[in-house]
Amino acid sequence: MDETLITTLSEGAAAIGIRLGPAELDRFATYHRDILLWNRRINLVSERSALEIVIRHFLDSLTPAPFLDRPDGALIDLGSGGGFPGIPLRIALPGLQLSLVEASRKKSSFLSHAVRTLRLDGVQVIRKRVEELTAWENLAGRFDTLISRAAFKLPDLIRTASFFLKPGGQLIAMKGPDPQEEMEETERISEAAGMVFTACRAVRPPGADSLRKIIIYNRVFR
Repeated sequence: MDETLITTLSEGAAAIGIRLGPAELDRFATYHRDILLWNRRINLVSERSALEIVIRHFLDSLTPAPFLDRPDGALIDLGSGGGFPGIPLRIALPGLQLSLVEASRKKSSFLSHAVRTLRLDGVQVIRKRVEELTAWENLAGRFDTLISRAAFKLPDLIRTASFFLKPGGQLIAMKGPDPQEEMEETERISEAAGMVFTACRAVRPPGADSLRKIIIYNRVFR
């Protein structure tokens, strides 16, 4: 990334409440370069602009960071695609233990490459469909946080979150500006799924045109 992009990323992260030092900025620069290279062969992101990747993917992925109960806990990112939001969160929060779930072979290959290249310790890539993972007993109740960025509808996330989360663990769903219909549908099933609504935060990623809604549920203690 050139200096303008680095400044945009650094100042944008600071506006969210995250300080990125030289080591973190270097990792983001490497990640940015690899996204552009791999995007020529596989569809990782629709944006072709280097600046758009910084704003619409890196900074957007960092917006949930202030709401994490356990920034040093175990986080599972469902439908990670090109690594969003999991990899930017892990770069910014080095204590995070991260699992990236992506069913696409090509995208999961990119994720494995990124984890190696960025030397992200404590990160695993799982190439499976989410419904397959609910048969893995070693993943049951293992995670402090489950996060997903617009990869699944909220009712589907609620139905699977209680399997992955520890009691009290967080589900963080990153949604567009108007998720009201999904939230109303989820309200009818959340109790049976063992999840309770905690908050809905409206945020605007630095430099972005539209709002992002961050919807938070917690797994109940029982």
